[in-house]
Amino acid sequence: MTDQDLFHVLALQQVEGVGDIVAKKLIMHCGSAAEVFKTKSSQIASIDGIGSVLLQKLKDKSIFEKAEQELKFIQSNKIDVAYFQDEIYPDRLKHCIDGPVLLFMSGNIDLKNKKIISIVGTRQITSYGMEFCRKLIEDLAPLDPVIVSGFAYGVDILAHQLAMEHNLQTIGVVAHGLNQIYPKNHKKYVAKVEQNGGFVTEFWSSSNPEKENFVRRNRIVAGISEATIVIESAERGGSLITANIANDYNRDVFAVPGRTTDKYSQGCNNLIKTQKANLLTSAADLVYILNWDIESKTKPIQKQLFVTLENDEQKVYDYLLKNGKELMDIIALRCEFPIYKISGMLLNMELKGVIRPLPGKLFEAI
Repeated sequence: MTDQDLFHVLALQQVEGVGDIVAKKLIMHCGSAAEVFKTKSSQIASIDGIGSVLLQKLKDKSIFEKAEQELKFIQSNKIDVAYFQDEIYPDRLKHCIDGPVLLFMSGNIDLKNKKIISIVGTRQITSYGMEFCRKLIEDLAPLDPVIVSGFAYGVDILAHQLAMEHNLQTIGVVAHGLNQIYPKNHKKYVAKVEQNGGFVTEFWSSSNPEKENFVRRNRIVAGISEATIVIESAERGGSLITANIANDYNRDVFAVPGRTTDKYSQGCNNLIKTQKANLLTSAADLVYILNWDIESKTKPIQKQLFVTLENDEQKVYDYLLKNGKELMDIIALRCEFPIYKISGMLLNMELKGVIRPLPGKLFEAI
């Protein structure tokens, strides 16, 4: 979009009473943000939900001064802007009725034709949650997913760090303008995140990390992704809000189960118990439920040196090494495992790079 178009969208955002849903209604009805300010009040009044108070607010000239200031900030700081009708605007977010009209971005973000998942959870992550998150991202790395999170303490920053360790694109969705970083302690990660992805926000440079902004931020985290994963959460927490929003958007939600006595497993256990989330025990669960085609991955899964197999996986691997190509049903029969277990096990072994699938539900050792 041109600077002039952006200027009018920014001005529209400054009209009191105009949120993302109303802004989209006005733009779609009038044809553009600029036309909204040129269209007769009688025509705008015919739009459902538009009242006389809002019509009066559209005449406030101070909105243009504020829009000019923000436009100068965007230009001087070379901020990338994605308009909800642009091609660069995240595809999945386009289908969210309350998705932001504008997204402000920094870094090197590429969301086209990508597997995108959000990883969220408590700020008080435990050693159990850390280990699970580490193993999950390590096993998913060959599939080259984009890892989205909120750049907060705990699960968020760990997910970003692990993504970068495995050279995965990672995106921090923040609850403030791109002229600052919150929490300040995470400033040291900014440059590397921008090299490996970047930051996204809907908030202007005048916006501080206020409490209500984090709830708004969560809908972007949920909406931008194919699935949301909750690593750990207490009975109440921001990550549960993200999970509920993802459910409202008809996106897949996954939760890591934990002991009933563990404080930071209660939220996840409740999500699973109330069928608001799929139970997640390994990367294979995610790959299976999302129906990711392992053969279409952008990076080939190679056999890892010194790979560690579980006892059951070793039994299957030894069988395939001895007998060559085999059907999944026969593997289950010969190795004495139920089909539901062998299916997940084979997926996990594919991710480890020790077996490969063949046409006709055949598998062979590498």
